[in-house]
Amino acid sequence: MHPTEKAVVPTRVIGLISGTSVDGIDAALVEISGTELDLKVELVAGATYPYPDELRERILAVGAGVAISMAELAEIDDAIAQVFAQAAQNIQIGHQPATLIGSHGQTVYHRPPKEGAGGQESRAREMLNPHGLNPSYPLTALGTPLGYSLQLGRGALIAHLTNITTVSNFRVADIAIGGHGAPLVPRVDAYLLSHPLEGRCIQNIGGIGNVAYIPPRHGDWLSKIRAWDTGPGNSLLDLAVEHLSAGAKTYDEDGNWAASGTPCHPLVEQWLNQDYFHLPPPKSTGRELFGVTYLHQCLKDAQAYQLNPADILATLTELTAASIFHSYRTFLPEMPQRVLLCGGGSRNLYLKQRLQLLLASIPVSTTDEVGLSADFKEAIAFAVLAYWRHLGIPGNLPTATGAPQEVLLGEIHQAQS
Repeated sequence: MHPTEKAVVPTRVIGLISGTSVDGIDAALVEISGTELDLKVELVAGATYPYPDELRERILAVGAGVAISMAELAEIDDAIAQVFAQAAQNIQIGHQPATLIGSHGQTVYHRPPKEGAGGQESRAREMLNPHGLNPSYPLTALGTPLGYSLQLGRGALIAHLTNITTVSNFRVADIAIGGHGAPLVPRVDAYLLSHPLEGRCIQNIGGIGNVAYIPPRHGDWLSKIRAWDTGPGNSLLDLAVEHLSAGAKTYDEDGNWAASGTPCHPLVEQWLNQDYFHLPPPKSTGRELFGVTYLHQCLKDAQAYQLNPADILATLTELTAASIFHSYRTFLPEMPQRVLLCGGGSRNLYLKQRLQLLLASIPVSTTDEVGLSADFKEAIAFAVLAYWRHLGIPGNLPTATGAPQEVLLGEIHQAQS
């Protein structure tokens, strides 16, 4: 049966994701119909379920590179799956049940593909013999042209606990053919947020910031979409707040603390010299770069300017805004006519104000204002990606991930019959 024939009746799907900030599981219960250009999504319910404190600390430790055993990794994997499954069950209370779950899981490690992958792949193949890998050649010397991304919270356990067919491991298929496996949301953005006359940037500000530039919807518009990770979103801000408040706070509500300080612009310019900001797209990043070690270097750099805690937060907030603006100015084919924010950072009023100042006459608003929840857009997107996987529709966008072709995303774990 053709995918469009299977998409006439609305499907109720749950989308689940916990981002780089590890602040909780975003769950969205949505009703989806259509396929691509006729795609329609209605948010039935959305909620964020915090991690238990101990589990959150363990996830943050793993993401920061703390060594653990395989047994501990399996234990954390199962624990995350259990709280994801509980979130899926909770979001359905009082509503008609879902028949499908799309779970992104919790990213704990992300390594982009190496540059010049083709040459590396050729050299790697030369080291293989007819019986497999040459045992005398050290594994570390082979290297690999492919990226690597690990999301915990295994879909098989979520499907088992909820008895709902679950799609998970969305990134691996794109990575397997040479893509970054990120960002994966731009194809969903294209069909839900494009405009016939207006070029738009959909800027997600989670722990990491990522942008999807969507040109006006005419001609060969889909091939002109560009998307990449812009750099830090809330990751450095949340880490700094926790450090500067001695653990009393985990985030800067509305950006009020940062707003009481003054950004140090020479320091921002210094930080913008970091290699990642000048690397051309497609590109992706995570806490492996913009994490605890990076924050400590930022704090060390700030000592020369004798900044108080509010000034430090204002300066880190300015880095997020400035890195987004720098990314647009450097890598977009043209500046957008509108910027639509989503993710937790869209609620940081000071950050939004600083970004608007840099973008001058380009209006900055949120996806709420065009009918798509800014808080739950990422969770909605993974519900759509699961729905597309169920229908056999590719979910990646090669111009965003750097993959050579479109592929089906996600592994399907069937509910018990």
